[in-house]
Amino acid sequence: MLDLQILKQLPRETVWEDMVSPLGLLTVLASDNGVHAIAFESDQTEQAKTNLPRAVNHPTINAAVKQLAMYFNGTLKIFDLPLNLRGTDFQKRVWKLLLEIPFGETRTYGDLACALGNAGASQAVGAANGKNPVAIVVPCHRVIGASGHLTGYAGGMEKKKFLLAHEGIIQPTLFG
Repeated sequence: MLDLQILKQLPRETVWEDMVSPLGLLTVLASDNGVHAIAFESDQTEQAKTNLPRAVNHPTINAAVKQLAMYFNGTLKIFDLPLNLRGTDFQKRVWKLLLEIPFGETRTYGDLACALGNAGASQAVGAANGKNPVAIVVPCHRVIGASGHLTGYAGGMEKKKFLLAHEGIIQPTLFG
């Protein structure tokens, strides 16, 4: 879900495009400076789209849509997209660490807090994780609780379970 603060910070030249994915409609927002957000369908996403022009053959959007499609069909494990992330310095540091989590692996909030040099910052890491504007590409779905259990996901737990099963981290379930 798009954070309202992120929406207010988008550059004027931002454009958007929707793509259908196994997780439902995804909206990619980008400018020539990079991808600003990849968001699941929500009221905030719809609000952003009403204030911005739809992309017309935009190279950054086209690359993002192509790479997301490849990720979902199993032929891409590492995204190579220019990102233009807007957030606090702490959030950006957390998001940078998320980008270092390889496909098919997880980290805990505590792991990330330790990597930041502050073992007691697990909750702050969780809050920054929840504000990640670029779903899937910045893999916040790969962060789990200290017990090894799945924890919250801004897109919803079913989406997180799908992504982790897609990457072979958890077994897919047959019945929800």
